Amino acid sequence: MRIGIIDDERPARSELRHQLKELLPEAVIEEGDSGAAALELAGEAKFDLFFLDINLGDINGTLLVNALKNMRPKMKIIFVTAYSEYAVKAFELGVEDYILKPYDKERLKKVLRRLHMEFAKEQDKDNGLLKRIAINCEGKTIFEEVDNIIFVETYNRGCIIHTKEKEYFEGKNIGEFEKKLPEEKFFRCHKSYLINLEKVREVFPWRNNSLGLKLEGYDKDILPVGREKTKVLRQLLGG
Repeated sequence: MRIGIIDDERPARSELRHQLKELLPEAVIEEGDSGAAALELAGEAKFDLFFLDINLGDINGTLLVNALKNMRPKMKIIFVTAYSEYAVKAFELGVEDYILKPYDKERLKKVLRRLHMEFAKEQDKDNGLLKRIAINCEGKTIFEEVDNIIFVETYNRGCIIHTKEKEYFEGKNIGEFEKKLPEEKFFRCHKSYLINLEKVREVFPWRNNSLGLKLEGYDKDILPVGREKTKVLRQLLGG
């Protein structure tokens, strides 16, 4: 499990890290001290869980929730704060839970146990339901195997879904496909492109000190990689 701790107070981060390591020794934990750091961490790697302080130095944590959920739809967010009056706001924003400082180990253990069960259920759901997706194209619904999708491309007011054998147009924005397709396999390498990581065949230097890539079955097409996505893509591809 990869966990992010976002708090502008170092002692609070250290205390939470200590308790988490006792409960989840194998967890990978990264820290940030501001809203900007939270967005940077979420943009660089996949996190399972974010502990988000509400009173950050540069922004109120409640204002970050929607942005973080858009970046990492499957990531769980837990508010941590010394003030109880934010409980209603947390419920309205749909965060997973709300923990008061100073941290109580039993309370933290209870929250983590519940989230572990939710993660297991979601994994079972992904394994069972995300083998195919429904594509509404030309007045009919086509059920396409997820593994056959090479990439999704923004086009006009919708997207073109490129597969091994065909291309389909659907009037949905690329963000909807990003949420629908499993993030373990698909990556938004550019604002206009969502790629199947298993279909990447070449990555190379390209325009303006950025990267380009080629995908299986589309050797004549060069897809751009956004500069801010380069580091994450290299990590996902193992180098």
